[in-house]
Amino acid sequence: MGAGVLDTKTKELLALAIGILQRWLDCIGFHVRGAAKHGAKRAEIAETVSVAVMMGGGPAYMYGVKALKASDPLI
Repeated sequence: MGAGVLDTKTKELLALAIGILQRWLDCIGFHVRGAAKHGAKRAEIAETVSVAVMMGGGPAYMYGVKALKASDPLI
């Protein structure tokens, strides 16, 4: 995933939100790593999780927690 009009970090955060909403654990891990690699801070990941939870409710909350836990060793 390369930069275009949106930078790569933003695209990784968008993909993370989609992974949370779709409950795809492998994608969550992959895009947390990608976002961190491209400079995402924990606060940015947390805000991405918040938006996903706002749109996806309880199930998204459970997967959002997994995303935050996955980000801790990377950031």
